[in-house]
Amino acid sequence: MKPRNKRILLILIGLVALGVAAFFVLRAFNENLVFFYTPSQIANHEAPTNKSFRIGGMVVENSLQREPGGLEVKFIVTDTAQSVPVQYAGILPDLFKEGKGVVAEGRLNAQGVFVASQVLAKHDENYMPPEAKDAVKAAQENQNNLAKTLQNTDPKK
Repeated sequence: MKPRNKRILLILIGLVALGVAAFFVLRAFNENLVFFYTPSQIANHEAPTNKSFRIGGMVVENSLQREPGGLEVKFIVTDTAQSVPVQYAGILPDLFKEGKGVVAEGRLNAQGVFVASQVLAKHDENYMPPEAKDAVKAAQENQNNLAKTLQNTDPKK
């Protein structure tokens, strides 16, 4: 075989090896990618039903229910427009509180309950994930716009 043909063959083998390696890296990245959804997006059926994802928002006041003698807890997460019930079996973070921001990772079951495998609480009183902050702000704006619309169509005026 001529030296030129050997170089071409080596380059082709290198390109194939690089392509195979890139395929496996991208496949692993895609499998481990976890998306973030708000309660409103979950209510609109935008969240996957067969894949793990994260939900974020505020824990509804007085919604926390603990199983007596166990580690299972139930609470409700809201973005002020929609709410999603969450159940978690494990120890909650120290900063977890009702009325505060939370991000939970898990899956949605057939009954519409988010079964969390991990719960993350905010790390100080001003922190909220940017996606959750934007979702809460958008939901509040939608509620304000709806209230204004209803006020303008009030037949008593």
